[in-house]
Amino acid sequence: MESQNLTVVTEFILLGITDRPELQVPLFVLFLFIYLTSLMANLGMIVLTRVDSRLQTPMYFFLRHLALIDLGYSTAVGPKMLENFVVDQNTISYCGCATQLAFFIVLIACELFILSAMSYDRYVAICSPLLYTVIMSPRACWVLVVMPYLYCTFVSLLITVKIFTLSFCGHNVISHFYCDSLPLLSLACSDTHEVEAINLILAALNLISSLLMVLVSYLLILIAILKMKSAEGRRKAFSTCGSHLTVVLVFYGTLIFMYVQPKPGHSNNTDKVTSVFYTMVIPMLNPLIYSFRNKDVKYALKKMIEVSHDP
Repeated sequence: MESQNLTVVTEFILLGITDRPELQVPLFVLFLFIYLTSLMANLGMIVLTRVDSRLQTPMYFFLRHLALIDLGYSTAVGPKMLENFVVDQNTISYCGCATQLAFFIVLIACELFILSAMSYDRYVAICSPLLYTVIMSPRACWVLVVMPYLYCTFVSLLITVKIFTLSFCGHNVISHFYCDSLPLLSLACSDTHEVEAINLILAALNLISSLLMVLVSYLLILIAILKMKSAEGRRKAFSTCGSHLTVVLVFYGTLIFMYVQPKPGHSNNTDKVTSVFYTMVIPMLNPLIYSFRNKDVKYALKKMIEVSHDP
């Protein structure tokens, strides 16, 4: 007979990044700075790519959606993480945890596919410049953005519903700073094999398919660049994809380090540091990389600052 003393979980406790009291204030200040910088940089990128006439191209259309996604998942995680540093016990409601997980999954998965769409855009720009406006039409750009949003929403809802229909029998302490799928599965007292398999298959499918698109695009770009006779042409071609390549290397490198290392190599502290990097630091770095490496963005930013200072 099933025990009547089982406690139904109505909220979760997030342990946060560290339990060392002397680190709470400096880490709060550091992550508040990172989050606010990410917030302003991504909002600035969204506004710039909307209002500046020079930034009305497919590349900046995708960049605007990348900034929107970065803004979304850093906001899904950041405020709750900051709360950990200023309260004795950081709790999140059952529904709040499910909502945070759903938003995080849909946005982090969308980032993979937006980055792969951007690599395809760079391939068309370098390998078929005369047909660029025809191939990368507004309709094609919207398809490359809307399809990932719809697919990733389906994936997110599937995983979130599967996890939150499991039984949580009193164990409610999440050894993390946000509601992630693996820490939640470790708390479930019902069978998790099906959910773990779905989670692993979909994560691998998303990572491999998007990475394959990026690798094929850049392989074709490299072949096209090597065939160019002009050094100036090669330099210009490299410069058009330099920012995107930097962002891709940082993002995919972090995810591969997080999920591809063998199980014995995992530790709570390592996973937390890696998670901080791709949930907080990368959303701050992405708009900064595009700002510093892209002359069109720098020009648009300079023009906006000049206009704002005009009497």
